[in-house]
Amino acid sequence: MGLLEAGDEQTWTAQLVALANDQGFPYVLFGLLPSRQTRFSTAFVRTNYPAAWRARYSDAGFVHIDPTVAHCLKSTLPLVWSRATFEEALAGAMYEEACAHGLRSGVTLPVHGPQGELGLVSFASEHAPDAACAHRMAAALPVLALIRDYAFASAARFHEGALEPGLPRLTRRELEVLRWVMLGKSSWEIARITACSEATINFHLANVRQKFGVNTRQQAVVMALGLGLLSTEEQRR
Repeated sequence: MGLLEAGDEQTWTAQLVALANDQGFPYVLFGLLPSRQTRFSTAFVRTNYPAAWRARYSDAGFVHIDPTVAHCLKSTLPLVWSRATFEEALAGAMYEEACAHGLRSGVTLPVHGPQGELGLVSFASEHAPDAACAHRMAAALPVLALIRDYAFASAARFHEGALEPGLPRLTRRELEVLRWVMLGKSSWEIARITACSEATINFHLANVRQKFGVNTRQQAVVMALGLGLLSTEEQRR
């Protein structure tokens, strides 16, 4: 309730830190984007992570190799940190630096909002990520998930209007249709694949072109690829 009743961002952040401390985590980070199409650099972030680590993380662009961020982009499940989480070389080097700042173990919970919001809440501590630590964190997950949900709901009044308007948001159906266009399918073929009418497919594509401000579906595909909404790996497959 302290999160819901906080009158300003400073009080809200202090309440979030206090809740994390109650669960045995001295550090917590809440980050949110209005949509998947928005740049990471514009995220609404509130945290008590060490300032030196935050500066280093930002300067090095670690957000693009951070496996906890990658996890939240594709999953709704919590992630308990382990050494295996950071086994990739670049992520491993990032993790070693995080450890030097007192962030050795933790739990990251994805945020996926009803309007396409995307984010995470990470709870971290200085304890080694051994089996006993992982067990304690797993036991705390129900409470941490509740904190995550209240944090997301209560933070809206602070970040609304502060987040970058960002790039046009595409619906899941629009992305699906655009993906088939990228693979060379016609409207008629996409209609057969998706069990929709050809008119519906053309309607979705018209919306995409309007949102991107382009004239052709091919231009829309190029823009979506540039924004990372579509993958060239899918093209090759």
